[in-house]
Amino acid sequence: MRSYFREYGLPLLLLGASVVTTTANGARFMQNFIEGMPPVVRDSDLWPWGWLAGHPEMFNTGWAFSASLLGILLIHEFGHYFACRWHRIRATLPWVLPAPTLSGTAGAVIQIRTPIPNRDALMDVGIYGPLAGYVASAVAVGVGFALSFHAPANAPAAIIRFGSEPLTLRMLHALLLKWAPSTPSFDHIAPHPVLVAGWIGLFITSLNLIPGGQLDGGHILYAISPRMHKLFTNFLPIALFLMGALCWVGWLLWGLFLMIPAMRHPRVALAPGLSRSRLVLAVIGLAIFLLTFTPTPFYDSSLIHFFHPGPLPR
Repeated sequence: MRSYFREYGLPLLLLGASVVTTTANGARFMQNFIEGMPPVVRDSDLWPWGWLAGHPEMFNTGWAFSASLLGILLIHEFGHYFACRWHRIRATLPWVLPAPTLSGTAGAVIQIRTPIPNRDALMDVGIYGPLAGYVASAVAVGVGFALSFHAPANAPAAIIRFGSEPLTLRMLHALLLKWAPSTPSFDHIAPHPVLVAGWIGLFITSLNLIPGGQLDGGHILYAISPRMHKLFTNFLPIALFLMGALCWVGWLLWGLFLMIPAMRHPRVALAPGLSRSRLVLAVIGLAIFLLTFTPTPFYDSSLIHFFHPGPLPR
């Protein structure tokens, strides 16, 4: 009974809770969007339950954000899951984790229960999650741009401002401008919740592709070179601490995360070596990382900014 619950009941329970939390946040984002405002303009937007208690009929307006974000997360994790099935590696179904965050979730994971047999299998397991999630996020961004509109001149300022746009966002925006010149610019946009979900999906993809520990990028790098993986894993916390001080304070948590013993990569057989076709996948993984990564995902959120008496120049 416990095994059956862990295999099927727990993933469904976590998914159900995540549907509630992401839909609640999505309803608040949708209301702000309808009014031509940024997604987060007041502290209560981060914890929408008080507002929903007074407006329970608005809960259903959050489905666009919830379905988009949870779809991206599940597509990502099922990319890993089916890669595991292909190589006869036992893995759990995806666990989507509800959390009191900007999105209503802390992401999704699968648990691999049997050893990964070789480096080709490790590459497949590492790359197919972010590859699938990247495609889903890009689709959401394109749809989200099409649904967004120009923000009114008197729109209030956001209390959480999305930072420098990753290359994928800029490329898709430039492409849409050719097809629809009326597409709003980054500086004057009321973003549809689907666009917010797509941005979060790109951000999650970049985080997973950090080349260290047991992150997806760590799996990919280990498949290429275990020695290089060890070097990067030891160096990355220092780089992330510096980025946390200068760019976004959240990098400090990721630096600490990579230092915990549980993030040490399990051994995978060195022979046979990585096949040439998997090296192509590694190049694709690097390209996706460069297309999604931004050192400043949120403006005015570095450690230095919190101690600086005034606004920092950009």
